[in-house]
Amino acid sequence: MDHIPSAEARMTLMSITVGAAIRKALLWLLAACLLSVWVFPVLWGLLTSFKTERDVLAYPPLIVFEPTLSNYYEVIFGSSSILPNLWSTTIISVSTTVLTMLFAVPAAYAMARLRYPAKRGSGFYVLATQMLPPVGLIIPFYLVLQKIGGLDTYSGITAIYLTFSLPFAIWLMVSYFEDIPFEMEEAALLDRAGRFRTLWYVILPQVRGGIAVTTVFVFLNAWNEFLFAVVLTGNNVRPVTVAMFNFISVEQTQWARLAAGAMLAMAPVIIVGLVAQRHIVKGLTVGAVKGGGRR
Repeated sequence: MDHIPSAEARMTLMSITVGAAIRKALLWLLAACLLSVWVFPVLWGLLTSFKTERDVLAYPPLIVFEPTLSNYYEVIFGSSSILPNLWSTTIISVSTTVLTMLFAVPAAYAMARLRYPAKRGSGFYVLATQMLPPVGLIIPFYLVLQKIGGLDTYSGITAIYLTFSLPFAIWLMVSYFEDIPFEMEEAALLDRAGRFRTLWYVILPQVRGGIAVTTVFVFLNAWNEFLFAVVLTGNNVRPVTVAMFNFISVEQTQWARLAAGAMLAMAPVIIVGLVAQRHIVKGLTVGAVKGGGRR
């Protein structure tokens, strides 16, 4: 005869099941609350971009309204078009990302795999550059670019972006290079592959995930940067983050057009984030754990 659980055992099993369901529901509620902190401003900005200026200033705020595309038409095709600014931001971000990765990959490899004098000192120097307050560097950077004619140029602002993106990329990728067993590299060197062939054919395929997440972070940082851009650029080179000021004046702030421009500026960043979200999570959980120059 099959064993029939007692009433006490069934009650215990039911309480365990109910407790697990409650804990799961609380975790989902907590996750929803944390997500809403990020989602709500984006959704509100999206709603605002479809309102007229009259609807934006209405009190209490309107949830149900007649949407309009006039704001997007104005910021794309009108006199306040931000398309040239998006193009400037694209050039700066892509140039910064490409140059950063070209220098950061061999530098991170050297710090993680090679032995050379002052290795610890160089590792600390890379980390220390991330501790400097950006606002304290604006005046020196401005004076240097003014002296060499680099103000309001793509080359000038890209060079400035390299000063903070390159140390960040090196420090992030060092951890990925350190995770590769030294035996793989030693075996390739014993086969007379050479240092550069070993790096290209053995090491880089193992750290392509780290290179991908670093590339994403560098691109996002360059795309969203505002502090240096607002001071070191002008009429010739004006990133989209700076162009948002065109909708703000002493007499009036054009909130609807500002929201539409912000949505257009955020779209590439959101797309990149969604496409590379798995790499980003890995970078947050792995890349920030280790540091360079410790061996």
